[in-house]
Amino acid sequence: MTHEIPRFEGSGLYALYYRGASEDLYFPLASLQIPVYAGQALSSNTATGERVRERYPLHSRLKQHRLSIMEGGLPVAEFRFRALLLPDVHADLGENALRVGYTPVWNSKLTGFGSKEQGATTRQSKKSKWDTVHDGRRRTHGGVVHDVEKLVVGAKAHIARQVSDYDERPWPHPATDTYLDLDTP
Repeated sequence: MTHEIPRFEGSGLYALYYRGASEDLYFPLASLQIPVYAGQALSSNTATGERVRERYPLHSRLKQHRLSIMEGGLPVAEFRFRALLLPDVHADLGENALRVGYTPVWNSKLTGFGSKEQGATTRQSKKSKWDTVHDGRRRTHGGVVHDVEKLVVGAKAHIARQVSDYDERPWPHPATDTYLDLDTP
């Protein structure tokens, strides 16, 4: 189910974009160079204190996100991604620049999309804002603590600000650009 993204090696940055017409919440972003989510995938993880090297971290992360989008009831065919292979140190810095420069809605208003399930204690935690609005991920077991209507209103207002401020974005935004489908066979 999540094997459709062609396999490639390396770590780096990525951004997810909405390019469809069926999701009213994200439709204002469909023709703009504003990601709904930005992240990084590193080849080594020292969070556990043990150095672990992964050969396909960026590919694996995009596969996880593809599954989350599908399980959240969103049309995966309407999402695209862009990826940039980078050494880990540059990916860390770049992710912060993307999050600050673009304030993607899933990084800022509907948080929780990119969180990784860590085990039994995570299954007992409350649903994230993203999971409240896009209910359905198998890994989400906690109770709802957020008001879905307030989250949607906040996300719409955030997207409207992004659209109105589009010409003032810190990076160029060419009319045509290259994206890869999250649904590419």
